Amino acid sequence: MIFSYYVSDDSSDDERTEDLAKQRRFLRSIFDPLELSSQAFKKNFRVSKEIFLDILNEIEPKFPPVRAKGLTPKEMLAATLRFLAEGSYQNGTGKDFNLAIAQPTFSVAFAKCLTILEETWAPKYISLQMEPNEQQDARRYFFSKSGIPGVVMCVDGTHIKMIAPVDSRDQHFNRKGFYSLNVTIICDHLMKIRYVNAKYAGANHDSHVWSVCGIDDFFAEKHHRGEDGFKVLADAAYPSKPWLVTPKRNPAPDTPEAAFNKNHAMGREIVERTIGLLKNRFRCLLGARQLHYTPIKAAQITNVCCALHNMCIAHNLDGPSE
Repeated sequence: MIFSYYVSDDSSDDERTEDLAKQRRFLRSIFDPLELSSQAFKKNFRVSKEIFLDILNEIEPKFPPVRAKGLTPKEMLAATLRFLAEGSYQNGTGKDFNLAIAQPTFSVAFAKCLTILEETWAPKYISLQMEPNEQQDARRYFFSKSGIPGVVMCVDGTHIKMIAPVDSRDQHFNRKGFYSLNVTIICDHLMKIRYVNAKYAGANHDSHVWSVCGIDDFFAEKHHRGEDGFKVLADAAYPSKPWLVTPKRNPAPDTPEAAFNKNHAMGREIVERTIGLLKNRFRCLLGARQLHYTPIKAAQITNVCCALHNMCIAHNLDGPSE
């Protein structure tokens, strides 16, 4: 459906602004994203209608009452998910006629919705705690792939590209030559993200983030309590510990150590696929793009994307086809 819109050249700037605002409100009033087909909805928002409604029902009471010309929680959620899915910058998403939201309005709505999503959904859907049956299934999976007993998760770091921050620029400029956050992600055998830490600047090494973020203490405590079957696979960038299984250093060809490394890589491959799926699902995180936000807001975006990713996994939602 195409709408024409005309503003007289004699109109003042204030009149033009008001007329555009009226047009946007009109477009929003006649466009309901839930009227899209299931396939189109998933393509635009990366979640199913069921997930969208679950989120909306949970977060709607947390928004202040809608003023006469304000956005509804449904509109704010749709705009937020659209941004996370496409990786468009505020200007692009704000001018999407289907959403019909001005860029400044989108900016405010996005910040508000992002905070509510992070506070509400991240604690529910991102957790290192595993039920006994989950641990058993994970150990079985990783042993079948790597031959290493007792493994339940994998860890890796990934860079989330962002614009140069106002403060701490050197700390955020990574060895690959761009500004970023170095995000630690731990996943299980189902590609569910069990832990994410997006607080550290891109110049930090993976091993440093692991050592200072507090996550090592969690696995160390389990090991010291006798839970030997709660190990993590990690690449050579991480320190080798009884609970953190890394490859052998410089193995000679055709040796048991070389065979161990080959099997280790097969077991750890799932964390690379998990990160790839996360970024393909929520393209605002892709390396080809960059987040035009402060490090704190970029970390928020990353946390929310990880929680939404886990919701998709829980609902058996396939990844995007394009």
